[in-house]
Amino acid sequence: MAELLRVGMVAGEASGDLLGAHLIAALKARRRSILFGGIGGPRMIAEGFESHYPMEKLSVRGYAEALRNYVEIMSVRRRLAKAMIEEQPDLFIGVDSGDFNIGLERRLKEAGIPTIHYVSPSVWAWRGWRVKKIARSVTRILVMFPFEPPLYEKAGVPVTYVGHPLADVIPQEPKKFEARAQLRLPQGKLIIALLPGSRRSELHYMASAFVLAAHRFRQEMHDVHFVCPTVTRATRDMFERAVHEHQRTDLPLTLLFGHSHEALAAADMALVASGTATLETALFKTPMVIAYRQSPITWALMRSMLYLPYVGMPNILAGERLVPELLQDEANPGALAAALLALWRDEAARKRQIERFHEFHHLLRQNTAQKAADAVLEVLENSRR
Repeated sequence: MAELLRVGMVAGEASGDLLGAHLIAALKARRRSILFGGIGGPRMIAEGFESHYPMEKLSVRGYAEALRNYVEIMSVRRRLAKAMIEEQPDLFIGVDSGDFNIGLERRLKEAGIPTIHYVSPSVWAWRGWRVKKIARSVTRILVMFPFEPPLYEKAGVPVTYVGHPLADVIPQEPKKFEARAQLRLPQGKLIIALLPGSRRSELHYMASAFVLAAHRFRQEMHDVHFVCPTVTRATRDMFERAVHEHQRTDLPLTLLFGHSHEALAAADMALVASGTATLETALFKTPMVIAYRQSPITWALMRSMLYLPYVGMPNILAGERLVPELLQDEANPGALAAALLALWRDEAARKRQIERFHEFHHLLRQNTAQKAADAVLEVLENSRR
């Protein structure tokens, strides 16, 4: 009988929950006798993961929001670290959520527990000093983008490029007609997807701007239909509230709970809040405009530390401003509507985005879960010699 292995994991948001679930499934397919526990969401739990705290406790974004929840978050981290040091799992995997996980990983590594960090923080965009902190905290880091390994190799951090799982699960040629039929969207109209974020803090700053931008776009382009997939009931309620507050119930809008992939496959264009959704949109080959708004404090701090002239992953991968970005005060309804109109009227710009999106897809399609599982098992084997 194979020896039972115990793996601690923490994922702090929906994207990390999905990554963690895929990794758990890949590891279980290779080694059935593994128990997983820590903090995770519904997808990880569905794979047999035991979550000791609600994942939502960690799902905050931005400095201002993190400061408001700092005491509770640090309390969770201390209690979790204490429990894991007492239990001594064979390995700990921190899935994204670097501000929470890297500090936890350092404590666990100092206690003799091998640690893996899965998904590099954006050290190439801002707060590059974190590479040294990561070097002290992890046994290995798994990264998703091809420009990341040299940053860690230079600092002496063992690193494995695993590609991006979204590139594995999203079809290289999305089926627009079928997606529209599934969502009961009109086949003959211009469809624009609205993705204002997955967290309540994002909707707080983005929902009204997206609703009013959609209204202004429709004033210029009448034959349009909008589709807005939301991640949770709370974010769905927030977007619906914004529609009513601005008296825009006349907006031709399909509001969804989930189904973001179908919405992006169905759409001709998208207005997307900066984050993982911009990469998803690119992989669905949907031309887009990127928007970002945060609290003034968070934005001021971020802007002072940014290394790159853009924030959206499609532009970072392209090494140029391939996709329009409207940030903070620029992300107002009039400017967002104007950017969408300009993109719709510029067929060459849309084709150029789509061509580059195909390149990104081929580059990132690496069978990520299997590569990540290989790296995890290698660390486990090395630690037990």
